[in-house]
Amino acid sequence: MTTPPGPVAAAAADVAVSAARPSSLSPSRAGDFMRCPLLYRFRVIDKLPEKPSAAATRGTLVHAVLERLFDHPAEERTAPRAKALIPGQWDRLLEAKPELSELFPEGDEGAGLARWLTEAEALVDRWFTLEDPTRLEPVEREFFVETELESGLRLRGIIDRVDVAPSGEVRIVDYKTGKAPRPEYAEGALFQMKFYALVVWRLKGVVPRRLQLVYLGSGDVVTYDPVVADLERVERKLLALWDAIREATETGDWRPRPTKLCGWCDHRAVCPEFGGTPPVYPLVISPRPEPVEPA
Repeated sequence: MTTPPGPVAAAAADVAVSAARPSSLSPSRAGDFMRCPLLYRFRVIDKLPEKPSAAATRGTLVHAVLERLFDHPAEERTAPRAKALIPGQWDRLLEAKPELSELFPEGDEGAGLARWLTEAEALVDRWFTLEDPTRLEPVEREFFVETELESGLRLRGIIDRVDVAPSGEVRIVDYKTGKAPRPEYAEGALFQMKFYALVVWRLKGVVPRRLQLVYLGSGDVVTYDPVVADLERVERKLLALWDAIREATETGDWRPRPTKLCGWCDHRAVCPEFGGTPPVYPLVISPRPEPVEPA
């Protein structure tokens, strides 16, 4: 039997693990928990490493190019200028994360990288068929937003672009390098945008006039005009989600939720659904209160 730690050691342990407990919610982490609570635990609490993804990294590269393009005067925001930014932005990504070089197998580095960069160029080219950057002057790009709700829940995220019309109306824009989802899955795609709209509303007291998803993979633009009732529903959903996350954090009960997406998960080796064993839970589990016997 393991000897329980003394009061001092136990207190130190509590302090040590408190920083690891979830303290805020972003759209991506909210999506993780809704998709699979165990995936949320692996990413947020265990912080297990994940292999770089060619598709996700290409998305990061394209986002960086579209952000930097607005550093240039309007008349210079052309497709050739944007594509010329790609090599430099790729070098910056590689400098920040050298492990990205592993995306291209040994012996295929040159040809594989060339194909990958050509695919990024095609996505950037397509953007110019969907929006005209010479007519846009974003007030924010890669805009970090954070707010705390009355409940104490902190919401945070990064908005790709914020446009403000002369009338003061706000448009939130997000670039997606994949394809637009089928109509039956559209609500899931809009969840992230409504999350951002909620944060902006709570921060600024202004409901964004329009939410816009620009799908560079398929050439679609999806828009949604939110109202206060939409954002109130999202807030209630997030509060319920946060309650579930806190309960799982305290009990250590993180249930896997198998879906077709499991085939792309980096953590199958430690997932019970695939015969794996999760790492030892790093947080102190709060004991459940004993039931009180009626007098």
